[in-house]
Amino acid sequence: MVLITMDSEATWESAVVYQVYWRSFLDGNGDGVGDLKGLRSKVAYLSSLGVDAIWLNPTYPSPQGDHGYDVSDYFDVDPIFGTLDELRATIHDFHEEGIRVLLDIVPNHVSSQHPWFKAAIEGDEDGPEESRFIIRSGSGPEGANPPNDWKSIFGGPAWSRFPKKTADTQRWYLHMFDECQPDLNWENQEVHERFERILEHWYEIGVDGFRIDVAHGLYKAPGLPNMETFDGNWSACWDQPKVHDVYRRWRRISDRYEPRRFLIGEIHTSSRDRLLEYIGKDQLDAAFDFSFLHQSWSAEGFMERIAENLQLAEMSGSTPVWTLSNHDETRHWTRYCTNGDGEPTGELDCGTRYRSLISLMASLP
Repeated sequence: MVLITMDSEATWESAVVYQVYWRSFLDGNGDGVGDLKGLRSKVAYLSSLGVDAIWLNPTYPSPQGDHGYDVSDYFDVDPIFGTLDELRATIHDFHEEGIRVLLDIVPNHVSSQHPWFKAAIEGDEDGPEESRFIIRSGSGPEGANPPNDWKSIFGGPAWSRFPKKTADTQRWYLHMFDECQPDLNWENQEVHERFERILEHWYEIGVDGFRIDVAHGLYKAPGLPNMETFDGNWSACWDQPKVHDVYRRWRRISDRYEPRRFLIGEIHTSSRDRLLEYIGKDQLDAAFDFSFLHQSWSAEGFMERIAENLQLAEMSGSTPVWTLSNHDETRHWTRYCTNGDGEPTGELDCGTRYRSLISLMASLP
């Protein structure tokens, strides 16, 4: 659950946002996977819970190599969930209940089955199709080793062999996540233009905003230097200065619509000062606060996290986004059923802690 700290004027302050993780929500057609038919049947139920908005995990066509975060077409709906017309109807039904709809958008990478990556494999070496991705010659004899020492978030090198080899050297493509998710080259203007059209496409359908996956990604440090030149931190791979220009452009597009569309980022930075650079009037409306995800059951600890995030919101002019769990993390019920040493507290304590935390969330500004 996410609490954005919507009022009658349709702002996002104090909105309760319900995350819909497709596979575990509701299967409407009996194939074992949650879908739009199932979601649409629960509009009244979600309204009765006091939900102000829903956030849909990726709905796009995908090989599902990473639960939909490997997108092969940003303009349609994966048939396992339904059709584009069904999504339009679902958005309409939620709007009738006063509930807004956020989609996930994945700008750092695409699926290796995306038409762009297929075209890169089939196109000319160093041609315009390849320039949409980060493809480099390897190091060592005949390029047998990756171009640099970057590591994937999922483990192992962040490089895989590009299927098309030149006459004298092996080339590699960058993927900061799985090898089925090649990173896009945001130095390429065509990438900017395509994602701006993606925003417009969904806004015109009626989507109220986006949760931006890996919002601190996109750009890489010039020259792709080894991590050791950055003292082992991640600044070469993430949180590059040019990324802010992307979100300024997205903000201008989002502000053209009435009501203005909402942008919230999944952002991991090395400091709160750097996080502040992403949020404000000319970029993103908000960023998820992940501090509760790693906070043990401690009154003092919760007080410190709350104070820090209220200060951050005041400094940025944004809204705190209190987050207890998501699709990447263990559910808060399970997390707070231990005493911090892995020993269970008992079912009664679990229920008490869960209800207490939900009550706390509801009381936060």
